[in-house]
Amino acid sequence: MDNPTYRQMGDHTETVQVDFDPQRISYEDLLAFFWASHQPTSPSWKRQYLHAVFYHDDQQQQHALASQAVVESRLGQPVRTEVLPLRSFTPAEDYHQKYILKREADLMRELSRMYPRHQDIVDSTAAARLNGYVGGYGTLEQLSREIDSLGLSPAGRRKIERLFQD
Repeated sequence: MDNPTYRQMGDHTETVQVDFDPQRISYEDLLAFFWASHQPTSPSWKRQYLHAVFYHDDQQQQHALASQAVVESRLGQPVRTEVLPLRSFTPAEDYHQKYILKREADLMRELSRMYPRHQDIVDSTAAARLNGYVGGYGTLEQLSREIDSLGLSPAGRRKIERLFQD
């Protein structure tokens, strides 16, 4: 990164790595979701919380830059979200993994039966989805559409539905 302000602020940026199947969702659709999910015109106040989209190759870079230009044109003001090459990705420490979900001991017990190794819970898409729902993200309609695929018992289903509706 060439911005000296960020070099002084720390050596990492908290981010999310998204693994996706381009047969099911395009990179362009992911970018559209990304731009709609944050304030691209607000400045990053710390390197740790840098507003950025990272790309893996030239094609992703071109798509990211093009989508950035569209957002900037639509908003009529400069986009401060950076488009950067991915240099490395380090998963967060264990205590950060599925942080919200860990507060729900009964759901964690269910997941532990399905995924005996903790790393399998960390890597589980179902656990990631449950973590989001427990945190209040998503819609009840989305939960209803996918609850059958999350592997929960009837008690677990009732618990997540109750938590999500509260």
